[in-house]
Amino acid sequence: MNATAVLAPPRRPAHPARTPAAAARPLARSVTYTRLLHLVIVNAVPAVLIFVTGGFPSAMVATALCLLAAGLVPAMRTVEGVQARLLFVRGEGAGHVGERASAGWGDRLRLVVWLEVRLVLGLGVSMLCVWLPTLTEVSWGGGVPSALRFLPPARDWWAWLSPLPLLALYGVIVGAGALMARLAVPLLGPSRAERVAALEARTEELLERTRLARELHDSIGHALTVAVLQAGAARAAGDAAFTERALGAIEETGRAALEDLERVLGVLREPESAARGRPGLDQSERLFASARGAGAEVAVRVEGALDAVPGPVSREAYRMTQEALTNVLRHAGPVRVDVLFRVEGGVLTLDFGNPLPADAPPFPGGGTGIRGLRERAGVLGGTATAGAEGGAWHVRVRLPLGEAAR
Repeated sequence: MNATAVLAPPRRPAHPARTPAAAARPLARSVTYTRLLHLVIVNAVPAVLIFVTGGFPSAMVATALCLLAAGLVPAMRTVEGVQARLLFVRGEGAGHVGERASAGWGDRLRLVVWLEVRLVLGLGVSMLCVWLPTLTEVSWGGGVPSALRFLPPARDWWAWLSPLPLLALYGVIVGAGALMARLAVPLLGPSRAERVAALEARTEELLERTRLARELHDSIGHALTVAVLQAGAARAAGDAAFTERALGAIEETGRAALEDLERVLGVLREPESAARGRPGLDQSERLFASARGAGAEVAVRVEGALDAVPGPVSREAYRMTQEALTNVLRHAGPVRVDVLFRVEGGVLTLDFGNPLPADAPPFPGGGTGIRGLRERAGVLGGTATAGAEGGAWHVRVRLPLGEAAR
């Protein structure tokens, strides 16, 4: 069952205009006759039991007990759910009727109620399907069957009333079918546990989409920023040797971006491979080389053992480093960047500092970089701050190592 279908309420179609043509529209719908068949076919059970028990009252009691026993069978909910889906007009809400077996007594109780209601409505509709057409025959002067001996003798003017029983039968069939479709959602729909499971699945899906969006933003955004700066510097320099180096850096950056893109696409194809192949802090040197290739001066200082950083923290720290360097190149240009990695007291600290030149190159941005840093840090129980301090811009990230290890 689709998670979104479980969470969203069933969509009700707009009521058509109250005209004779609109009132007769159900006659042209196949679902009307499907609902009628669904109602009357249940009469096969009491019909068989009448021959077994020898009487109508005892057959009805036996039928109710049989349906009670059937409702306690978990697989019966699947059978009824598949049938109940046929009671809906396309797009009306069939997706809100479950097809899973009963998972608890609550599901079984709702199924028993559904079966008993189906029996009562089915018997009522079946009887009216016999009696109401008979009333039409009686109104035209036909013989009165024994079941309708309570009626007075036919009058001549009764013929004018002959359409009324047929119209009433039409209303009963349409109304009872619509009632069954309406009851199918609360009685056969997802239980509270199923709705919670669907909500959790939907949450996981949204979190994964957000994570993939951050991955693409960080990797592809970094590559494009470096490529744009390299191309601009090569054009301004007018030096063949520098241009050659810039083209080489652009090629290398583009190749790395393609690898990142292929990895993200692989995650979409195989979600279980999400963490496989994601780079960690031990591969951050290629980020520094890429930034240096774009003209930045990167000074790196490491305090503590990066090997002690757990894999999830290391991978997220790599992406944060990538985003921080990208922000420097995008907003400050090829300036000096002081990078500090510190592992101390069960906390990994990342610090990125760069001067704020007055003639920083304009580079459009949507402000998603810093927000992405805070989101990544928050997932791991850490913090990320960014701001100007004494003429320099600092980005600081603190990630607890124990949060990921648990």
